[in-house]
Amino acid sequence: MSSIFPPLDYPQGISVHSLLESAADRIGDRVAIRFEDQALSYREFNRQADGFARLLADRDVGAHQRVAVMASNRPEFFTSVFGILKLGASAVMISSAWKESETAHAVNLTEPVLAVTDGDTHLRLPAQLADRVIHLDDDPTVAALAGSPVEPVTVDLDWDQTEAILMFSSGTTGMPKAVRHTHASINAATIIWGSVLGLTPEDRFQITTPPFHILGLLNLLSSVWAGSSVRLHPRFDLEAMLAAIEADRITLEMAVAPIAIAMANHTDLERYDLSSLRYIMWGATPVTESVAQRVTERTGVPFMPAYGASEAPVLTSNPVNRPDLWRLDSPGPPVHDVEIRIAHLETGAVLPPGEVGEIQALSPAMMAGYLPTEANADAFTDGWYRTGDVGWMEPDGWLHITDRVKEMIKVKGFQVAPAEVEAVLLGHTAVADCAVFGVPDPDAGEAVTAAVQLIPGADASVEELKALVADSLAAYKRLHTVHIVEAIPRLPSGKTLRRELKLQFAPPSA
Repeated sequence: MSSIFPPLDYPQGISVHSLLESAADRIGDRVAIRFEDQALSYREFNRQADGFARLLADRDVGAHQRVAVMASNRPEFFTSVFGILKLGASAVMISSAWKESETAHAVNLTEPVLAVTDGDTHLRLPAQLADRVIHLDDDPTVAALAGSPVEPVTVDLDWDQTEAILMFSSGTTGMPKAVRHTHASINAATIIWGSVLGLTPEDRFQITTPPFHILGLLNLLSSVWAGSSVRLHPRFDLEAMLAAIEADRITLEMAVAPIAIAMANHTDLERYDLSSLRYIMWGATPVTESVAQRVTERTGVPFMPAYGASEAPVLTSNPVNRPDLWRLDSPGPPVHDVEIRIAHLETGAVLPPGEVGEIQALSPAMMAGYLPTEANADAFTDGWYRTGDVGWMEPDGWLHITDRVKEMIKVKGFQVAPAEVEAVLLGHTAVADCAVFGVPDPDAGEAVTAAVQLIPGADASVEELKALVADSLAAYKRLHTVHIVEAIPRLPSGKTLRRELKLQFAPPSA
């Protein structure tokens, strides 16, 4: 597959914010960000980032310090991140949906000296940051950034080694860890992602995923790299997203599982003109073929799957320039300069094509490491990043992901992949969303359990859903219990919170 994903050049010694500064110089009048009825040019975007850097410097923030950003999807989120980077400081991305205990964990782990907030997020900060806040809605100095130009802050650092971004792992199996990226690794991720997407200055796409997640951040950075434009949405709203595709003539769309499922279940999807879309990128969550096929049948827009992680942002993708090769059963082969191998789940031995094991990777965009640092011992083996995902590779490099190592269900010694059972359930016309997980069972070790959200007005019995899985999969993968629920708990990235479901539905004696 090397001819499809050739090696790329990664400029050395440059900062992430130099991408924005270069765009402001080259294409300053071009629209960088659209938000509601606003249109922010590259020149104004960079000028406001300069203003934010000056604002932070006036609050005694300097190089090698950390600043928490706990805000919603809005232009100021990104101007603040670029302002932080311009100082040589690093941005700590904290979910705006997190509660007090989660926020305290993130702050205690990363030790930011100041926080950028909006809405009520400042109320969830721990005491050590209570008086060190810039509020995007209420601070008059933020509003003044739209005024007169300021003198840019000049910092001279070894950018390749300087920490740039910290974001948090999903935490589905424990307390979230902080993922540390340098300017070099984020730049590499940006260049790889922009190339994988086939971005050009003529592209227009939108960000409905949270900006503190790697997908939201990389979409913005790769757009800056390519000189294209993005539309930001304050939150995911399917009607607003579909209307923007039609009105802005969006050329590519990003979908995680909840977005794709919502599109597939939309009762009036056909009334929107989606003909400007080149493709829909499915990332962050495993592809459900029946859902993707339903959307494509109704819209004519194909899906282009990809795979990555916060720790190594872009690992595999279907090749954008070869739509004849696109597949829904694989997120593609390794992309530019990325190596993938499969290791035995118990011995760690490297396995040949076709054998199932842990997916491990080498990438120029790989993280510098975790906080807490003791988590790094299990994160790498011989320099390879251990993704924690389970899968296998075809002889020509196409990857297949079966599930997470720690989310595999063990039934009488057999391993059951939740994603496989979920794909069957999502093929039922009455199922809107679902999650499969294991609960303790005295006879089998674990019992395969499903939480199922039905489409409003649709009907499906527990026995009908059990029969569907029993008819489709091996006996040990059959559903022991099905719970009909109002909604499936998910992270903003779309990943299922199986841990919450296990706690909710575990038997009393567990």
